[in-house]
Amino acid sequence: MRHAMLHHAAAALEQNRSTLLNFLVREGGKTIPAALAEIREAVDYCRYYADLIKTWAAETHIPLGTVICISPWNFPCAIFIGQIMGALAAGNAVLSKPAEETPGIAAYIVSLLHNAGIPRAALHLIQGDGAIGAALITDSRTRGVAFTGGIEAAKSIQKTLNHRVNPGGMPVPFIAETGGQNAMIADASALPEQLIADVLYSAFDSAGQRCSSLRLLCLQRELAPLILPRLRDALQELHQGNPAELATDIGPLISAAAAAKIKFHIETLRNAGCNITQRAALAGQSFVPPTIIEIPDLSLLREEVFGPVLHVLTYRRAALPRLLARINALGYGLTVGIHSRIESRAKHLAGTINAGNIYINRNMVGAVVGSQPFGGESLSGTGPKAGGPLYPHRLLAQGPACWPAQGELPGPAGERNIYELHPRRIYCSAKTSAGSAAQQDAIRAANAHPVFNPDAIFSAALVEGDATEVLHLSTSLAARPGPIIPVHALSTAAIAAGAVYNPAWLVQERVISTNTSAAGGNAALVTEI
Repeated sequence: MRHAMLHHAAAALEQNRSTLLNFLVREGGKTIPAALAEIREAVDYCRYYADLIKTWAAETHIPLGTVICISPWNFPCAIFIGQIMGALAAGNAVLSKPAEETPGIAAYIVSLLHNAGIPRAALHLIQGDGAIGAALITDSRTRGVAFTGGIEAAKSIQKTLNHRVNPGGMPVPFIAETGGQNAMIADASALPEQLIADVLYSAFDSAGQRCSSLRLLCLQRELAPLILPRLRDALQELHQGNPAELATDIGPLISAAAAAKIKFHIETLRNAGCNITQRAALAGQSFVPPTIIEIPDLSLLREEVFGPVLHVLTYRRAALPRLLARINALGYGLTVGIHSRIESRAKHLAGTINAGNIYINRNMVGAVVGSQPFGGESLSGTGPKAGGPLYPHRLLAQGPACWPAQGELPGPAGERNIYELHPRRIYCSAKTSAGSAAQQDAIRAANAHPVFNPDAIFSAALVEGDATEVLHLSTSLAARPGPIIPVHALSTAAIAAGAVYNPAWLVQERVISTNTSAAGGNAALVTEI
């Protein structure tokens, strides 16, 4: 039944695409191409999750109950729909709290979904500001939360949820996607025409208001004299204006306050002596001209700049390992771009830098459901990836252990998408020999790295204990600075009855997307530079 319901929702979105397009352009500030792509993504979520649950059984896949979905304004259709459909697919009731900046889009979508057959008792729309979201999180009837937004808000939610447990003593599941300080590394073998096109699209599409948008372009110093003048010239060709006009490349920011914050950042770096290139400014408080800022050092990037601003840093080849280490040290891990026509180097870079989604010789935005499951690690999110095989499983109270297949995902010709599972460092706390054995089984299945010191560095925790013991660990971890650390718990009685820890929660999902048609280019380039 849920399978059919989600497919009906997809059909309703497609049938009402023109009205939804109008909402996205007028309320969300989306350009027409961006709005169309977002509607397609929303439809894909419906169908992907519907097909994922076709073989589920009510006896083995037990839903949580009520799940709170808190979605952002920058993808008021796709992320809004993706969260809802993931929770509904798992059999939960949903209280959806959209961003206060885009209430009309949310209201229209929910009306479409109700008319498409999703029961009103299963999907409720709660409009309001952050105080409304906080009240929903605090309510003891909330059994799970899906959130997309800033890391500080996510940490606040985590602290609230970690002060209680669900029935049975289990921690409240929390899926958070929290943005990133996204870099693109281009070496001297990069094809200039390909690189410039991908940089412009990655940095400035949607006015840079994607969590995956390119924030930092790292150019090998030998390449910079060839790329930077062309990039500055190409910037002048971008058209900023009314998003309802097809000629528009870049629309407004979501609000005058958001624009003012970006402008302040630009002026701060201008006063610091950075070379800045901008398009002519457009009248209107919500517009920020697309901007390139050449920075001398990575230390000038202190926080994510959520707008049409591209920072450019040049590096010497010998200094690349240190640069990668410094990017990793920023603590984010959402998207990374790599431009190199030397396959071994691209592979090495992909294996060195921390990111949930890695894009090689292509742009680094616009992840496709099912082909490029999306989500980060460390400060960029908890997992599982949206539009991936694990998402609905995380919103179950009880279900069989799952282990998705690694390897190539479906995609268009000329593109290769590889889905990988990477082991995490996992803190283990057991009370009994049976509990220790259950944790060891999960660790071995995931090839994870066990840690037994609670003060060590780890990215998830397994605990055996009652509600009091689970809460003690959860509140302790929530008080730590840095990333959100999920806690997965089983009681001693549950373990004795045969319950197991799901090894899928002990790995980090990663997708490497390669534009294979861009691997050629200059045939004279036969040696490393």
